[in-house]
Amino acid sequence: MNKTVLITGSTSGIGLGIAQQFAKEGYNIMFHGLEANGQAIANDIAKTHHIKVGFSNANLLQPEAIEHLVAKTIDTFGCLHVLVNNAGIQFVSPIEDFPNHKYENIIAINMNAAFYASKAAWKQMKIQQFGRIINVSSVHGLRASEFKSAYVTAKHGVIGMTKVLALEGAEFNITCNAICPGYVKTPLVEGQIKDQAKAHSMTEDEVVEKVMLKKQAVKQFVPIEAIADMAILLAKDSSTTITGTSFALDGGWSAQ
Repeated sequence: MNKTVLITGSTSGIGLGIAQQFAKEGYNIMFHGLEANGQAIANDIAKTHHIKVGFSNANLLQPEAIEHLVAKTIDTFGCLHVLVNNAGIQFVSPIEDFPNHKYENIIAINMNAAFYASKAAWKQMKIQQFGRIINVSSVHGLRASEFKSAYVTAKHGVIGMTKVLALEGAEFNITCNAICPGYVKTPLVEGQIKDQAKAHSMTEDEVVEKVMLKKQAVKQFVPIEAIADMAILLAKDSSTTITGTSFALDGGWSAQ
């Protein structure tokens, strides 16, 4: 029987890259995202890799919707081996101007959704005596940057949660780890580059060099493939003793 993975935010960006790698490994996948063509994206990957897929556009702001997403995964595939809490949003502002609803939404999607999904998956993983929870945090779960109070708070919180779940899951062969990427060139980041260029009267290349990759020792965007490869490693049967750890894929940012 193929193993099953649920990946939130998996119809674009980092999540889609992770999903494609799990598909290559033969996992059945529950896709999740807000793209209008999400089901078609899932179906194309299913056809290419001969796997079973499902799709949901569950609203991660609602705990009940997250519970239903996990229940749908288990109902569809009869199991849930790997949960990748990847979905995230961003907003940048000085704290005195930070809109309350933006703060609340970032905390809800970037941190609380990982809690509700993990909680909902826990019983099934205990029954299986196997579970791999992989939280996509960020280098901002390890370090801070100005004007990102909500995002940094949420990502730090995810790392704390990762450690707790690792301790609680140890006797049940449930591991929990966090992946902490630096900047990844997703459509979201490409939009930020354009916005920063206008705001600072810079070229897009200058924004990349002087703003985005300034803190990285390796002046390159983190490849999505590197994040996906790390997720595959953490999902393996042999990774039982890799738990409670945060893996920085950040070009040396957190080494400084």
